Amino acid sequence: MTTVLVTLAVVAVMVATVVGYVSWRDRQRRAAEEDPAVVRAARAQRHRRAAEREHAQHDGWNNGGHGFSG
Repeated sequence: MTTVLVTLAVVAVMVATVVGYVSWRDRQRRAAEEDPAVVRAARAQRHRRAAEREHAQHDGWNNGGHGFSG
């Protein structure tokens, strides 16, 4: 009986440690995502990439082809 209780206690401590670490890691990640400078930089990056895609598609259309297929 003692072996079973010790095993359950060890498993409970391991589970609590893993849950605590994961929640701490997620809080750290969430704090970085909510940083206004990081959010602005990510939005600017998405905007630049979208503008580049749109520009490439526009050039493909204007160069005599219909898109990239020619």
